[in-house]
This record gives sequence, structure tokens and C-alpha cells, in this order.
Amino acid sequence: MNTNPINLALRFLLEIAMLGIVGYWGWHLSGTWIRYIAAPGLPLVAAMLWGVFRIQNDPKPAPVEVPGIVRLLLELFLFGFAGWALYDLGYVSWALAMTTIVALHYLISYDRTWAMLQNKPYNGFAGKSE
Repeated sequence: MNTNPINLALRFLLEIAMLGIVGYWGWHLSGTWIRYIAAPGLPLVAAMLWGVFRIQNDPKPAPVEVPGIVRLLLELFLFGFAGWALYDLGYVSWALAMTTIVALHYLISYDRTWAMLQNKPYNGFAGKSE
């Protein structure tokens, strides 16, 4: 189910939303000059972590290959941080919606999630675990 185009589009939108939320939270972190560093810097760090530390074949060779559980925890941390950031900014309903959609996405992507929990390489585009 992970390779369904609708699910892939949802995942992409969740990733973009996470980066935007982290940047927005960074802007509101401080009223001083720190906001000019935090607003672009926090999403940049999140994107770098997301892009560099990956499991094998997800969807291409990883720059830094990590065990599946580490990748899953990294993803959940970043999505969880975005949900918390919305909550911290006072957008409680949006935080709940984001968290619910992320949880549903991981349930729908059970094949990829299960492969990561078992620390197996996942060949997402072939749709099977190796």
C-alpha cells in the first residue's frame, strides 16, 4: 500500500507541511534576530536529517544508511515535533489533525513501517521487502 500514488502524495504533503510548520514555529520562537536564523535554519536541519539518514532502498540508495527503527524514530520525531509546534503555537485542532493524519499514514503504509520495524531493507517501488 506504501507505493499507492495517493499515499505517496499524502506523504509528500505531510513532509512539506512538517517543514513549513517547523519554520513557522522557528519564526515565532523569539522576537529577536534569532527568528531570522531559526525560521529557515530549523526546516533546513529537518530536511537534511530526512534526506541523509535513510534505510536501504527507500526509494534510492541512502547517503547514510541507518537501521529501520532509527529511521522510523527519526520520522516520528520530526512529525511529532511538527504536531507539538502547532500545539505550542496555539493551533490545537491543527495539531490534532496533523498527528491523526500522520498516524493514519503510517497505518496505511504498514508494509514499509513493518519492514522498518524488522530492520529489513525495503524496496518501496517494487512493493516488497527483500
